[in-house]
Amino acid sequence: MVEKRLTELDFEALCNHDFHPSSAAWEDQVLYFLMLGRFSDGNKQGYIDNHGDRVTGGQTPLYRNEDAGNTTKTAEGRQGWFDAGGRFIGGTLKGLESKIGYLKRLGVTAIWVSPIFKQVSFEETYHGYGIQNFIDVDPRFGSREDLRSMVRTAHEHGIHVILDIILNHTGDLFEYNADRYDCGEKSGQLVCNSRWDGNPYAVKGFKDGGGSPSIPFGPIDLQENPSAWPDGAVWPAKFQEPVTFTQKGRINNWDHYPEYLEGNFLNLKDVDLRQGPIDDFRPVPAFFALCEAYKFWIAFADLDGFRVDTVKHMDPGATRLFTSVIHEFTQNLGKENFYLIGEITGGRQRAFETLEQTGLNAALGL
Repeated sequence: MVEKRLTELDFEALCNHDFHPSSAAWEDQVLYFLMLGRFSDGNKQGYIDNHGDRVTGGQTPLYRNEDAGNTTKTAEGRQGWFDAGGRFIGGTLKGLESKIGYLKRLGVTAIWVSPIFKQVSFEETYHGYGIQNFIDVDPRFGSREDLRSMVRTAHEHGIHVILDIILNHTGDLFEYNADRYDCGEKSGQLVCNSRWDGNPYAVKGFKDGGGSPSIPFGPIDLQENPSAWPDGAVWPAKFQEPVTFTQKGRINNWDHYPEYLEGNFLNLKDVDLRQGPIDDFRPVPAFFALCEAYKFWIAFADLDGFRVDTVKHMDPGATRLFTSVIHEFTQNLGKENFYLIGEITGGRQRAFETLEQTGLNAALGL
């Protein structure tokens, strides 16, 4: 049973065991990035498994030189290949676990796994950045137990696991009642492009499992709105407060301050983490909720690090406090060197300054 509220998480039980130690020198690790939905469905045949035995039960044969270009030899094949680029195609946590031995034989000592969290059900956010539930695994990837098993197998093979996480935004959880910018009539209704202009937009409602904004925008009573669970709105319940979101529309100018901090990545919804300058940062409730959610994943799955998405678009005070919270928590678990990698776009100088300010261990996306 997946918890609906953060207060239902039993951290005492989750933390009452020995954890896998951190790497003493992350700079010595060989890091391999994989997008989970593109990596493996566990249905191969002929490869060598985690125990050194040849697998004969799968349906997908090993690659041969004569297979080169076989998916694009016909117009139909090319179209199928292109269409697959925008949707889930079957990669799972169990599939990844079945290839841990392969990764070890490659010389890999740490894997960075794309986000595994439950996505909005009505969109093909195969990349994992459209979160709808922060404390569950998307069923298209598997289950929470599948994640825990994969990490355990990786540790048994001497491989650390870094999970990609998102603090800055959620999936396309609600629909604006936009009243300005690029407006036109569609199906008899006025439709406007909700661009950022510094002012909030009204919201029609949280989206249900089919993508319709049929759920009231605010804390949800499941007696009145049973469609909100498990595929509607946002979970855990703490994130349902409207103040969780900036509600200011999509980013148009990616380098304009404060637009790049407050605006949405296209239809992904920005989480409001801004509350004062870095040395006088005052956390908002959504910030602490995110900390609890990601502490849960560390304790539950015995993770070794996080790659933190879109750090440029977060207030530096939020990044620094999150770094402190996570490092304190993991040190109490015996993970003395839990690795935090920030995605920091905007050039090398910005990356150096952000690392210095926030205490992140490393930067990507220079």
